[in-house]
Amino acid sequence: MKISVAALTLSFCYLCVAEVQLVEHGEENTTETPISESACFGSDDILKNILVILREQEAELKNTKKQLEDLREEVRGNRVAFGASLSNVGNMGPFNVEITLTYKNVYANTGSYNPATGIFTAPVKGYYYFSFSGHNISSRPMGLRLMKNGVQMVTAYNHVSGSRYETVTNGMTLQLEVGDQVYMTLRADTWIYDNSNNHSTFIGHLVSRL
Repeated sequence: MKISVAALTLSFCYLCVAEVQLVEHGEENTTETPISESACFGSDDILKNILVILREQEAELKNTKKQLEDLREEVRGNRVAFGASLSNVGNMGPFNVEITLTYKNVYANTGSYNPATGIFTAPVKGYYYFSFSGHNISSRPMGLRLMKNGVQMVTAYNHVSGSRYETVTNGMTLQLEVGDQVYMTLRADTWIYDNSNNHSTFIGHLVSRL
């Protein structure tokens, strides 16, 4: 809207200049009163107003470009995610010590999850969501723990209940600093099962940066 006003004002000024030039060259009807330059321009005030409007538009354009760049950076920053399963390992465990599970069948990974160690390392500070599932034969218990830097965040446990297949799931949103590590462990004296159907999984993604 401001640009339209400026354009109209400039057009008006050009018309006035043209009319003044016609009067100066004697091409105008001598019976009419000539339009003076001061009447067209007012004189410097109109030009100053136009400059103010153009500077405001320039500032608004720069602000809009910055907002778009910030949005692009936010979108790029949120591209942190992984998803993996234990895959066709059969029964894993029981062990007499707690072990870190390595989910080697990777579906997606932006690079922060290491399938060789089973550890996710946060590349940026922010809120992350993690979830996991575990499958087993209930003739033995299954104990899973979601860990952050060696500390349990949440757990899921299947107690002995006959001899049937059972599945547990759990998840949590965590606030992580750069370099924080998140991973899954299998408790001592419990076991977990997986096959080509990929029942036992571990996933995580960045929700928002801080």
